[in-house]
Amino acid sequence: MTGVDTGARATNVVVGEARSLREQTKERPAHHLDDTQTRFANPWPSFRFQEKWQWVSGMFELTFKAPKVPNDLSARIPSRTPDWGAGSSPDKIKATWLGHACYLVELPTPKGALRGPRILFDPVLSHRCSPFQWAGPERLLPTPCPAEDIPAVDAICISHNHYDHMDLPTLRTVFGLHQPHIFVPLGNRDHLRSIDIPDSHIHTLDWWDARTVSLSLPHASPSNAVDAHERKTEAGVETAFVVTCTPAQHTANRGAFDRWRTLWASWAVEQVSPTGKGSNVYFAGDTGYRTVRGGEDEDKVPRCPAFAEIGEKLGPFDLALLPIGAYAPRAMWSNLHASPSDAVQIFKDVRARRALPMHWGTWTLTIEPPLEPPELLKKECAKEGLAEGTFDVTGLGETRFI
Repeated sequence: MTGVDTGARATNVVVGEARSLREQTKERPAHHLDDTQTRFANPWPSFRFQEKWQWVSGMFELTFKAPKVPNDLSARIPSRTPDWGAGSSPDKIKATWLGHACYLVELPTPKGALRGPRILFDPVLSHRCSPFQWAGPERLLPTPCPAEDIPAVDAICISHNHYDHMDLPTLRTVFGLHQPHIFVPLGNRDHLRSIDIPDSHIHTLDWWDARTVSLSLPHASPSNAVDAHERKTEAGVETAFVVTCTPAQHTANRGAFDRWRTLWASWAVEQVSPTGKGSNVYFAGDTGYRTVRGGEDEDKVPRCPAFAEIGEKLGPFDLALLPIGAYAPRAMWSNLHASPSDAVQIFKDVRARRALPMHWGTWTLTIEPPLEPPELLKKECAKEGLAEGTFDVTGLGETRFI
């Protein structure tokens, strides 16, 4: 795609009041450490935080045992300029991987509309995931497109504020072009205010909070009947989708002293259907599944119960977007990052029908080889009896139809 799809911007976008799927009690939620919504925790036995010595050891290993990047990486992770599935399969979910945890998802096109509702997850298209663009992890491969080429999106969902998931330059660009509503976990409003996102377009949610986004999509033009100018002046096609903030096992911070001060999350999006349950997508963001220390049997340590709860309350999902990388050494990162084996278990817990992987092959964040995650994923899927194509790898810029 060249240029920006500005003509396909939705109008009359209204975000409803938050409602909670949590059982209403007077008790403070288990993941809140105070009554002011300024300190948070992972409230499950599946989470144990790193010891100080592990951080020292981890940084040493990343410095001196960093994996070698294959010379043919660009051939082994194919990239294309995204076409976003334009003009194809209007009854399908379209998911386009832009690297790391960034996916653009388009829900099925309502009857008479030019396109379906579009949600952009964790957009990070800067060269480095760092507070600075002169230091920090560099991309292993170029982005499949610049932020300026992302088409009109209706909502952005951000899992947490780590630099590889919340990139203010990318957000500034996309918001300036399309003015989407942005959904973030509690505590992140000021980060978006710092790049002049107005409060009217910032929505901070707690786990299990849900909001309905109602909007008018551009009307599809009958062939040779309405030119582009007339199409823009037509009444739009009314539709809606529900955004739900769901739990994840992780942490969040932008600096050295603000850890646990902002919340982290995964997200569920469901298209509103007048005939029953609509198409739905689960985005896991960045999450661990269990904490496995040296010498422990990972099949015997506690597993995070949140994913089964998500599957019970909001599943089954047509599509799950699940992290598979940044897991080595396992004893260091298992509490925060899912391995391929963890991702397959999360897939089963949330009751997904299909899955696509993410959080791999973009930056060197840990010490597993860049191409190990998809190789292990294939083995894990076979081990768990998943049919071929149920949970498989996509190329950069590639659009999958679900």
